[in-house]
Amino acid sequence: MSRTAKNILIVIGAILVTACLIAVHIAGTSARKPLVCKGLQVTISDSASNSFISREDVRRYLDSEYGQYREVSLDSLDLDRIEQVLESKSAINRTEAFVTKDGMLNITITQRRPVVRFQGSHGGYYADAEGRSFALQKSYASYVPVVDGKIPAITDTVGIVRTTQLVNFLENDALWKGKFVQIRIDDKGDIILIPREGNERFIIGQPCKIEEKARKMEWYYTHIIPEKGSGHYKTVDLRFDGQIVCR
Repeated sequence: MSRTAKNILIVIGAILVTACLIAVHIAGTSARKPLVCKGLQVTISDSASNSFISREDVRRYLDSEYGQYREVSLDSLDLDRIEQVLESKSAINRTEAFVTKDGMLNITITQRRPVVRFQGSHGGYYADAEGRSFALQKSYASYVPVVDGKIPAITDTVGIVRTTQLVNFLENDALWKGKFVQIRIDDKGDIILIPREGNERFIIGQPCKIEEKARKMEWYYTHIIPEKGSGHYKTVDLRFDGQIVCR
C-alpha cells in the first residue's frame, strides 16, 4: 500500500474515532439531563364526602407560598416544604407529595372532617373531632350539629375542644344522637340543650362531667317525665352535683 493510501486511511480512522467520541459525549450529556417538572396532579382523597379544598386551591397555595415548580428539576423540588405549605391550611389534615418518572408532581390531600359548626353573631367556623378549628366556606356547607350563641373565640382552643367533646358524646351515644335540635351557649357561657321534642331546656353549664350530666338527663326522662308529664318543667338544670333542679 502506498504512503498516500496509508495517510488517507489514518485520516479516515481519526475522523471516525472523533465522531464516535462526539456521539458518546452527546449521548452521555443527554442521559445526564435532569428531568423537570411537567405539571401538577392533585388528588383529594375524600372529595366525595367533603369539599373544603379544591384542586385550584392547591395550585394557588403553591404558586403564592412555595413558588416556581413547573419546569424545575424534579431533584430540586422540596417535597417536605410543599407538604408544610399545604398542611398550614386549616382545612387540610394531611398531605403527601411525590414525583413520578413522567415528570409530574403528585399531591394527595386529606381534608379535615368537621363534627360541629360554631356559629356566632359575627361569624363562625368548623371543628374536627380533635377540636381543631377551620374556616367556613362560601361555596360548601357540611351538615353537622351547630353550636350557636356566645361561641368560643376561634383562638380559644380549650373552649373549642371541651365543647366539641360534648358534641361528640351526644352524637356517638345511641340514646342522645339526634335528640337535640339546638345546642346554644348563653351570655354566661353556659351550654343549653334544646330537645327535638318537648318544651324543656337542659342547662348543661360548662362542658365538663359530661357523663354524669347525661345520667341525670336520662333520670329526668325515665323518672320525672312519667310522673309529671312532658313539658311540665321549662328548665332542667344539671349544673349541680348530685341533683337536678327543675323549674
